[in-house]
Amino acid sequence: MNNIGRRRFTALMAATLLPSSPVAGRTRDRQLHPSRPMTHLIKPPRLQKGDLVGLIAPGGYTSDAAIQKAVKNIEALGFRVKPGNYLREVWGNYGGTVAARIADLHGMFRDPDVKAIWAIRGGSGCISLLKHLDFALIRKHPKILLGYSDITALHLAIHRHAGVVTFHGPVASSTPSSYSNEHMLAVLMEPRANYTIPMAPENARRAVLEPHYAVRTVHGGTATGPLMGGNLSLVSALAGTPYAADFRDSLLFVEEVNEEPYRIDRWMTQLDLAVGLDKAAGVMVGICENCGPQGNGSSLTLDETWDVHLQPLHIPAVTGYSFGHIRNQFTIPVGVRATLDTAAQTLTLLEPAVS
Repeated sequence: MNNIGRRRFTALMAATLLPSSPVAGRTRDRQLHPSRPMTHLIKPPRLQKGDLVGLIAPGGYTSDAAIQKAVKNIEALGFRVKPGNYLREVWGNYGGTVAARIADLHGMFRDPDVKAIWAIRGGSGCISLLKHLDFALIRKHPKILLGYSDITALHLAIHRHAGVVTFHGPVASSTPSSYSNEHMLAVLMEPRANYTIPMAPENARRAVLEPHYAVRTVHGGTATGPLMGGNLSLVSALAGTPYAADFRDSLLFVEEVNEEPYRIDRWMTQLDLAVGLDKAAGVMVGICENCGPQGNGSSLTLDETWDVHLQPLHIPAVTGYSFGHIRNQFTIPVGVRATLDTAAQTLTLLEPAVS
C-alpha cells in the first residue's frame, strides 16, 4: 500500500471507529456493564472439509515464508484459504495499524463464505484491538476463532462481551503434529457430549531430558468448571479491565514462554490480588518453554515459582499439561465446561464446543 493509499485507508477506518459510528456505539454500550461475562454461550458452527478459512495477523506482523507455511498447513487439513486483505501489512512490530487489523478481523466475521478464522501467529498487539471490537457483529455471526499466545486477548474479550466460544490452539504457522491435529480437528469438527483429551506421549518422552515437559501434580483430585485463561502475561494484563478473565469457579489454564520466574511470580500475584486464585475450581499450567532462571543471579526455579502460588490452594492444580508454545498441544475451547482429572492426567470436555 503506498503512502497516499495508506493515509486514505487510515482516515477512513479512524472515522468508522469514532463514537458517532453505530459500531463504536454498540461496543461502548456493551462495555458499560462488564461485571460478569455473558452466561449464555454461543457455539460456532462446526468446521467441515472443504470449508473456507480466513487467515489473519491480528497481532504481530508476519512474512511471506510464514504465509506459505500457513496456507500449506490449512490446505493439508482439507480446507481452503482466504488471506486477509491486510495480512502482509507491517506497522512497527504489528501486522498493520489497529484499523487494518480490525478491518481484517471484522471482514472475516462478516463474510458468509468464511467458516473459521485462524491467526497466523501471536506476537503482540491484540490488546489494542479490544475497544474497537464489534461484539454485536461477532455474536450475530459466530465463527471459530483459533490461535494462542497474544490471541488470548481476543479470546477473553469475545468470551466476556459476545459470549461466543473461541479456541486456544495452534496458530496457522505452527509446525503441526499428529497429536495437535487430532485433538484440534476433533474439537472443531466433531461435536460430542464428552471428549477426553490425554496428555501427549511425545511430551512425556521429551521430559526425560527436559523436566519441564513432565506432568507434575501439586494438588490431586478432580475439578469441574468452564475453561478460562490463556497466555499468562495477557491474562494478567487484562486483570482489572472490562475484558478480564473471570475465572471464579472455573478451570484456570495458563502458559508462558521465554519469561523468567520473577515475571511469572508477578503475573500470578496480580491474578491472585485481582480475583483470588483460590476462587478457581482448579488450575492447569501448560508447558512453559525457556522460563527458567537466566544468567548467574539468584532466582527461584520455575517449579518453585509455581509452588509459591499453587501450594497454598486447596483445589486440584497441575503443571506440565500439553498446551502452550509447544508442538504437541491440544486445543482448548474457552468457556466450555470440562473436568480436570489429575490422577488420569486428562481433561474431559463435558459439552460440544461447536454446533
